[in-house]
Amino acid sequence: MTDSERSPEADAEASSGNGDANADPGTLADRVENGELRLYELDDHADAETAATARRLVVERRTGVDLSATGDYAFAAEKARSNIENMVGGVQLPVGVAGPVAVHGEAADGDYHLPIATTEGALVASVNRGCSTIAAAGGATARVTKRGMTRAPVFSVDDVAEGAEVIEWVRENEGRLAAVAEETTRFGELQEVTPYIVGDDVFLRFSYHTGDANGMNMATIATRPAAELVEEETPASLVALSGNLCVDKKPAAINAVEGRGHTVTADVTVPRETVEERLDTTPEAIEAVNTRKNLVGSAKAGSLGFNAQAANVVAGVFIATGQDEAHVVEGSNCITTAEAREDELYASVSLASLQVGTVGGGTDLATQSEALELVGLAGGGDPPGANADAFAEVVATGALAGELSLLSALASRHLSSAHAELGR
Repeated sequence: MTDSERSPEADAEASSGNGDANADPGTLADRVENGELRLYELDDHADAETAATARRLVVERRTGVDLSATGDYAFAAEKARSNIENMVGGVQLPVGVAGPVAVHGEAADGDYHLPIATTEGALVASVNRGCSTIAAAGGATARVTKRGMTRAPVFSVDDVAEGAEVIEWVRENEGRLAAVAEETTRFGELQEVTPYIVGDDVFLRFSYHTGDANGMNMATIATRPAAELVEEETPASLVALSGNLCVDKKPAAINAVEGRGHTVTADVTVPRETVEERLDTTPEAIEAVNTRKNLVGSAKAGSLGFNAQAANVVAGVFIATGQDEAHVVEGSNCITTAEAREDELYASVSLASLQVGTVGGGTDLATQSEALELVGLAGGGDPPGANADAFAEVVATGALAGELSLLSALASRHLSSAHAELGR
């Protein structure tokens, strides 16, 4: 959950037991059709698999659509209880692998394969070419420069003077806020609270280190008691636990500047002969395309991202590894640079708000867990947060590979011919 509270129906589903494993899906579907049960109540009367089958039967009867492919999924429905409501099956996407690519990071150090789930032909081939080029150049350097999952409640006050009073209290009592927030979590740590006043509105942007979890829900849960303490001790009245200054799943300049999740950058220096042999172009041509397309073109368009295709890689990896796919909005906020030097090409990507985790959410599902194991970064790290940091560095390097390849295809005018050759 993000901006909305869980419904009573969802609470009932989450707290329900396994139901009756002997229940008949057809009979349950009849009871729904007769108005005796609602779709979400099936979990109270059957185990997760049976409930999903019954629900699928109901939908098939109502729509006349055959959902047999949707019903042919690889994970246990019981494992998905915390990930989905009214489950009827699973959606399957092709998963390809790019790499290995050498990453020299602070947390990631070695050769990594990159699983990418996509329906876009030529994407994995493109990223794989970039990975090969980076590997031939000796690998990419990557660093997480900042981390912090944010939640920003909004409070109402009578006027600006009262707002300033609230901010002064917050600055003097950040330790108390941290204490009550951290009582709700094993791994979350409040790093800072940044206040903003807009007339009679006060926003407090809480930032947490969330270990190896994406941490969005962790930050939300931890911020509630902190917000309640602000209400108790100041004239402020809580309006909403999320005031959109977080900012979550929406394009925003504040995330591009201040970051959210992992702020990570990766770069590589590629010898001129490697550029010419593997990418069929020159450093000068890549620099020209990057400057005129990614920088000037993006600026003219008013874009918050200055890159060629970072979202392609971020989205593909997110879906394959069980990340929150809506965070592609912030996660692909990327600036790509390219500079032709005397005997080499320097290229980099900087992703301001890459929100990833290796525990929790969809990372525990069967295929997603396998994909993280393929990367070598499934589960919690030692110390907590090490795996998530390493994963962020690997994803950034994958984005760099994608940028190198696409910029080269444009510089050599091979983009359309590559798609035509692959029949896509």
